[in-house]
Amino acid sequence: MYLLHGKESYFIDKITQYIENQVLSEAEKGFNFTVLYGKESSFQTVVDVARRYPMAAERQVVILKEAQQMRDLSKLDAYAKQPTPTTLLLICHKHKKLDARTAFAKAIKKNGVIFESKKLYDNQVPEWIINYLKDKKYEISPDACRLVADFLGTDLSKISNELDKLLLNVPQGTKITPRHVEDNIGISKDYNVFELQKALGSGNRLKATRIANHFAANPKDNPMPLIIGALYNYFSKLYICQFLRNSPDDAWVKALGLRNSWFLKDYKAAIRVFNKPKTEHALAVIKEFDLKSKGVDRDSTPEGELMREMVWKIANF
Repeated sequence: MYLLHGKESYFIDKITQYIENQVLSEAEKGFNFTVLYGKESSFQTVVDVARRYPMAAERQVVILKEAQQMRDLSKLDAYAKQPTPTTLLLICHKHKKLDARTAFAKAIKKNGVIFESKKLYDNQVPEWIINYLKDKKYEISPDACRLVADFLGTDLSKISNELDKLLLNVPQGTKITPRHVEDNIGISKDYNVFELQKALGSGNRLKATRIANHFAANPKDNPMPLIIGALYNYFSKLYICQFLRNSPDDAWVKALGLRNSWFLKDYKAAIRVFNKPKTEHALAVIKEFDLKSKGVDRDSTPEGELMREMVWKIANF
């Protein structure tokens, strides 16, 4: 028995694909491979299928997908206490954790394997991108990696899909640059949240305004929640930097959760523009417009105008 649960669906999907493709041969799958869905199945259905014996094979594979939608999932604890040894039962519980204190979870832990698929933190995504591409025999430049991470967030399924599309058009062994990203993922190398951060951090108000205007004119490509999330992450790090001014570089890398010191010069330059009060002001502005984007104290102002106003308030303090 295998229980895969947690908020990151990417790892659950990858493990499921492996079991689907590797445990049984194509000939064995005909009578020994069953996929059930939580919304359509009861615990009794799962038990009945799992108690069957394999035909012309050492084992059968039963996969319960979307288990979080199964109303009586906890009743599988009786089966989990005495699982059929010739059945590989895989339970996929996506988008949230399963309570480890339940009798069901305890029974699986005793007689099987439980894997929690956790979301990566923002600062872990660039390294994941580097390793993902390395496995496929590609490299990526620091700027291109940060561009992908800032634009696509922490959704690993989305990131992997976009990178796979990019790799279809780039020869193996190529070092991925911002230009590759712009041409194949649709992220502009000049108008993206990474460039907005650099413009604000360097005090270039004109460039920051130009980028904000581009975002306002293309809201579908630059959704406000994504921009707000990225700016909050950036200015939160700048706030940490206020307390690192006299620290060695390795302390900066550790405190900021960076993989290496590539971008330290950007942060050190930015805190010359944004001192502690100005950084606190920027974070307050981001919080204000995060609430407005969700309808709190908001009039009929279009989202694009909110974007422009937010950037102007951050840059002009």
